[in-house]
Amino acid sequence: MRIALISEHASPLAVLGGEDAGGQNTHVAELAAALAGAGHDVRVYTRRDDTDLPVTVRMLDGVAVVHVPAGPPEVIAKDDLLPHMKPFSRWLVDRWRRDDWAPDVVHAHFWMSGLAGITAARRLGVPVLLTYHALGTVKRRHQGASDTSPGRRIGYERALGRAVDRVIAQSQDELRELIRMGVPADRMTIVPSGVNVASFAPTGPAQERPDGRPRVLTVGRLVERKGFQDLIRAMPAVPDAECVVVGGPPGAELLDDPQARRLLAVARECGVADRVRLAGAVPRQEMARWYRSADVLVAAPWYEPFGLTPLEAMACGVPVIGTAVGGLTDTIVDGVTGDLVPPRDPAALGAALHALLADPARRAGYATAALERVRGHYSWQRAAAQLGEVYEAVVSQVRQTSQVVA
Repeated sequence: MRIALISEHASPLAVLGGEDAGGQNTHVAELAAALAGAGHDVRVYTRRDDTDLPVTVRMLDGVAVVHVPAGPPEVIAKDDLLPHMKPFSRWLVDRWRRDDWAPDVVHAHFWMSGLAGITAARRLGVPVLLTYHALGTVKRRHQGASDTSPGRRIGYERALGRAVDRVIAQSQDELRELIRMGVPADRMTIVPSGVNVASFAPTGPAQERPDGRPRVLTVGRLVERKGFQDLIRAMPAVPDAECVVVGGPPGAELLDDPQARRLLAVARECGVADRVRLAGAVPRQEMARWYRSADVLVAAPWYEPFGLTPLEAMACGVPVIGTAVGGLTDTIVDGVTGDLVPPRDPAALGAALHALLADPARRAGYATAALERVRGHYSWQRAAAQLGEVYEAVVSQVRQTSQVVA
């Protein structure tokens, strides 16, 4: 099957850790690879944001990344991309009509990709699926006046949920939110994100720990909602441990990042500056080393549509403490694979850290259970197989409808 994945702002080729480069980039890259591994022909369409980018890049056998000329060829914040979705869509229509490769199915990632995808695909009679990755209602609820999303986002998301052939939700929490928005339950299927269990595994080299302290690791984009400041405020509860934050700009650029400076200020305020380290961006191929070096992975977001880093840590045999929000309530089984704590509660997080670091037997039990859960429920091969079945179903449905109309 020819599958078009549309990811307007999140290129699978991007370096992770920037403001708009994180879990969706990884999701699209790994999904494309898994679908290709299942025998599909995959093309990923993402916006061209650099003049030096070629139109097409062969990512691996069976996967090509196509850079769509929509708007100026420069980096633009994703919340400012909406005006460029019409030219994005027009380019897709033109390309698919004159190319010898046209998709059997379109799977859009993020709501703006959904706008571009449905507009283009409908002109060719191709079915469209949508994975939101994040919802405007949730962002507005948690960020309020700080939310920089386009004002029409929530309305567009609601309309898209009713217009596409299938919505792919990533968690029970997202499914409930979509139902509250008015998206019909019978138009949705839950297929969670996955983990590359070959790359992320308990065996292999680990990043060095020169001082020998217990290591608390946290990973993600340096944005406030990820809750890194809450973890730093929890560190006085574990005076012998170090906290390592992976993410953000690389190298010397890190100290110019406003959020990085804020986190270091919090560390000084809490008296733990000597035990907090900002590692900056880490190449994806080195992330397993960092997970294996940790005694515990903390994911403390205020809200989280899904959350890949806890699963990657679990796949490396590392116990996890997460906040009880969004997709983390699906992936982390409280008291079995890790611990769940309330969001924005450094005291509760500190207590959970103290108890878990003091109990090697519980950490070992969590690690074993976490590894079994990831391998049984969250491999990319399983996700690709599930999505392949959904793709076949919607393609068949659209073809039958077309025959009836004809």
